[in-house]
Amino acid sequence: MNNTAPGNVSNFYCHFQEDFKYILLPVSYSLVLVFGLALNATALYAMVFRTKRWKPSTIYMFNLTMCDTLYILTLPFLIYYYADENDWPFGEPLCKIIRFLFYANLYGSILFLCCISLHRFVGVCYPVRSLKWMSTRRAKLVSAAVWACLLFCQGPVLYFSRIRDVATEKICYDTTSPEFFDDFLVYSSAVSVVLFALPFMVLMVCYSLMLRKLLKPSWGAGEEGVGGGQVTHRTKQKSVKMIIIVLATFMLCFLPFHLTRSVYYTLRYMRQINPTQISCNMLEASSIAYKVTRPFASANSCMDPILYFLAGQDARSNLRKRRLHR
Repeated sequence: MNNTAPGNVSNFYCHFQEDFKYILLPVSYSLVLVFGLALNATALYAMVFRTKRWKPSTIYMFNLTMCDTLYILTLPFLIYYYADENDWPFGEPLCKIIRFLFYANLYGSILFLCCISLHRFVGVCYPVRSLKWMSTRRAKLVSAAVWACLLFCQGPVLYFSRIRDVATEKICYDTTSPEFFDDFLVYSSAVSVVLFALPFMVLMVCYSLMLRKLLKPSWGAGEEGVGGGQVTHRTKQKSVKMIIIVLATFMLCFLPFHLTRSVYYTLRYMRQINPTQISCNMLEASSIAYKVTRPFASANSCMDPILYFLAGQDARSNLRKRRLHR
C-alpha cells in the first residue's frame, strides 16, 4: 500500500522507534504484489478476453480492477524503499506519483465498490425500474465521473507529497513535510469525509434496505431483475455474497486505516499546538497503530478481485469455458 510518514526523524521533538516497519511493510507489500497482481491479472483477462457482453457491473468492475493494478505496479518501489530503511533513490516526481496512486486506488476502490453496490441495490429493490435506469452507457458515464472526481480530489497529493534529506536518509513523505502539515490535515480530513465516510453511510443504508428486501419470502416472485431475467435464488446468493465481501473490505481494509490515521493526525496536530498536552509515548503509539493498518488498506487490491470471482457467476463461467476449450 502506500506509505511513509516522517519515518524515524523527529516529530515535534519526539523520536520514534519504528524498526518494525522495515520488516512489516516490505513483507506485506510483497504479498500484496504477488497475490494482488495474480488475482487482478486473472480478472482483467476474464473481462477483456472471455466476456462477450459487458454489463454495467462489468464496467464498474473493470475500472475497479484498473485502479488496483495501477497501484500494485508501484509496490516494487515501496518494497525497495522500506527494505532500505526509508532511503528514497527514485527522485521527487516518482515519489509524488506513487503517493498519488495509493490514494487514487484507496478512494477509487471505495467509489467503484459503491457503484457496484448501488447497481445491485437498484436491481434488487427496484427490479422493473432498473431496466430503464441501468445501461452500459450510463455506467461508462458514471465511471468517467468517478475518475474525474479522483483526479480533482487527489490532485493536491501531487503538491503535498515531497522528499527531504534527513540525516543520511532521503524521506518520501506519504503525508507532507512538517511545514505544510496543517494544510494537509484540513485537506485530508475533508477528503476522508467526502470519499470515505459519506460512501460508507450510503452503503450501510443501501445494504439494510437490500437485506430487508431479500429476506422477504415473497421476494422475486414474478419480478424481473437487472437485464430482464427472472430474479432467482442464484440472484439472491450473488447479492448476499456481494454484501459480505464489500462490508468485509470496508471493515478490514478501509475503516481501521481511516480511524488510526485520524487519531494519529489529530494527536500530531494537538502536540504541535501544545507539546505538553500529548506525550511522545501517546503520539508514538498512534503512529505505530497507523503504520500497522497500512498493509490492511493495501490489501484491498486483493479483496476487490474476490468480489468479481465469488459474486459474479459470469466470471466463473467464462473461466470454465476457457478451460474446456483448451
